[in-house]
Amino acid sequence: MRVHHLNCGTTRPVLDVAETAVAQVKRLGYRTEDVRHIVLTYLDRDHAGGLPDFPQARVHVHDVEYQAMLHGPERVRYLGHQWQHGPQWSIHSSVDGERWFGFEAVRDLPGLPPEILLVPLPGHTRGHTGVAVRGSDGRWLLHAGDAYFFHGEMAQRSHCPPGLRLFQNHVQVEGASRRRNQQRLRDLGTAHQGQVQVFCAHDPVELDRYRASESTVDF
Repeated sequence: MRVHHLNCGTTRPVLDVAETAVAQVKRLGYRTEDVRHIVLTYLDRDHAGGLPDFPQARVHVHDVEYQAMLHGPERVRYLGHQWQHGPQWSIHSSVDGERWFGFEAVRDLPGLPPEILLVPLPGHTRGHTGVAVRGSDGRWLLHAGDAYFFHGEMAQRSHCPPGLRLFQNHVQVEGASRRRNQQRLRDLGTAHQGQVQVFCAHDPVELDRYRASESTVDF
């Protein structure tokens, strides 16, 4: 992944090759060629930066996100060099699908098991989605991407550090949709606590939670 120096100054990423997706895949004993499908929450630089490391994989993304990357007024947020290798795009409709725990237009993905679903969660970007995966015990993990940034936003009394709240407002494309989906995710976690666990892309507390339980979660 190539990162602009301004992003390094703002987000202070760990510039360690061992942290890259391709290195972690190899550490698990797989080859890059074994990665045949990549399911993206959206196409921002920090979520799509590893695509060139898996040129043979089919990349699944919602049609609204794909069109925003090509033609949207906010397309400057996307880095075109991350798909100069010519990914095998698999573009999915954001309106077709079924209901899933109250969410609409949820769909499975051709070529993948029905236990993997795209869940539309627009707001952060126009075509932002969650990715739900059902385990062998019937429980679901919902990767909510950047639908929220802080674990406290999923509490019944939602709270978020002011600076992080300001950042979310700054980078959002559809604020009303983002806030509505945050509320829906809170409701989901409360009403279906034993069936669905929700986590986001950037919260270290949630990451540590799943690291601690990874030996007991069977997916």
